[in-house]
Amino acid sequence: MDSLTQLALGAGVGAAVLGRRIGPRRAAVAGAVLGTLPDLDVFWPFADPVDAFVLHRSATHSLVVQALVTPVIGEALIRVFRDLRERRWQAWIAVYLCLSTHALLDAFTVYGTQLLWPLSDHPFGVGSVFIIDPLYTLPLLVALAWALCVGAWTPRFGRVLAAGLLLSTGYLGWGVAAQAIAETRAAARLAAAGIAPARVLATPTPFNSLLWRVIAVDGDRYLNLYVPMLGGAEAVTAYAHPLGSDCLAGIPVAGRLGRFAHGFVRAEHDGDAWRIADLRMGLTPNYVFRFEVAGTAEGQPVAVAPRRIRGARSDDGDIDWLLAGMRGETAVRPAERGALLELDGMVLAARPATAKAC
Repeated sequence: MDSLTQLALGAGVGAAVLGRRIGPRRAAVAGAVLGTLPDLDVFWPFADPVDAFVLHRSATHSLVVQALVTPVIGEALIRVFRDLRERRWQAWIAVYLCLSTHALLDAFTVYGTQLLWPLSDHPFGVGSVFIIDPLYTLPLLVALAWALCVGAWTPRFGRVLAAGLLLSTGYLGWGVAAQAIAETRAAARLAAAGIAPARVLATPTPFNSLLWRVIAVDGDRYLNLYVPMLGGAEAVTAYAHPLGSDCLAGIPVAGRLGRFAHGFVRAEHDGDAWRIADLRMGLTPNYVFRFEVAGTAEGQPVAVAPRRIRGARSDDGDIDWLLAGMRGETAVRPAERGALLELDGMVLAARPATAKAC
């Protein structure tokens, strides 16, 4: 999640565990600092952009590593707040909860969080909440603002803090339920079209949980199905795009990116350059993570030092389309209009995607 959200969550956890002992304000500040520590790995000098991509949210986000460093950070906390000297275990618990809730919240996004590193490098990513979602963050910010305004614990503050933590946690539960609903609706439309995709992933569209994108990998194409929570089956729209991921099968870094993204990647050929894009983050064709991984020699891809390709995060008309989808209306996304598929079963099953990506 974004840094502001992690700061607010850490503050809420810190205030809940330590607020009665050292006061809500100091506990919230300590929790906010602790809650942002795992993201310090962004300052690590990784070897290349692909390393920075796949190794972010690894060691510093590991529940194992966090348990190991908790006593060290806990002792430092005790030296800052003398009132905790007789509550060593309480300080340690606060540290671990602030660190681990950061990692667990990140695992609800689709990016991929290596919760068990170094025992396992599997990137856990539920994908049920967008990386920035105001409805999740707002209750935590209210609790944080309240904590900063009070010097001592009061029953009223306790109720506000509990409400903030419960509302934000409940919103995560809603996201998991909405994700299941989106997947079920998309599966029904695909089944009616006679399509049995190899992989399916549902993720929310930016900043909300009312309009979902279901990515279905079908042969050498992938389908984007946009599923509004407030609309019926007729509001679902679908678009087909070339995948081309086999084009770079011989490039090791391409395989590494594919494994990290659980196969939700596509290959792109632009002149002599070959690129890999992570389909999970960003709307087609505005992928957040796109890497140039190969050049061309004698008509074949050859590995080059990877570099990240940055581009626009959205296209013209995306805001109006997004708002319409959130309202449950049927809306065609302008950026994908050329790839629109009729959701009549026979047409969807028989119509080709588009030209292959390579």
